[in-house]
Amino acid sequence: MEFLFIPLVVMSAPVLIVLILLRYRYLQTQARYRTLMQLADKGVELPPQLLVEPQVAYCERRRALVLIGGGLGLMAMFLALPGQLDSGLGVDRLWGIGLLPLMTGLGYLASWWLNQRGEVRG
Repeated sequence: MEFLFIPLVVMSAPVLIVLILLRYRYLQTQARYRTLMQLADKGVELPPQLLVEPQVAYCERRRALVLIGGGLGLMAMFLALPGQLDSGLGVDRLWGIGLLPLMTGLGYLASWWLNQRGEVRG
């Protein structure tokens, strides 16, 4: 029975985290609308900026740094892991998996840098 319980708990943790985040956003939006309704009931004129949903700014630099850090972390993790695969090769040979997020992050960083140069020129 425990061979089924442990993977179930491990796999349900990310789902639970996403559900908690969605609930938090829902409650935050509801609180915002309640506040706007209270202001409108008091007769306060609401500026149009308050009625627009807040948008998260797209930031390639932040995404790039997260991916670069994740790629380097994966590479370090695989290099530090002891043990062997079924074929007899060491787990440390899997360090190349970290190259995918690392190179993707470097691509985002290059894109951010090139966009910055274009804005300065234009």
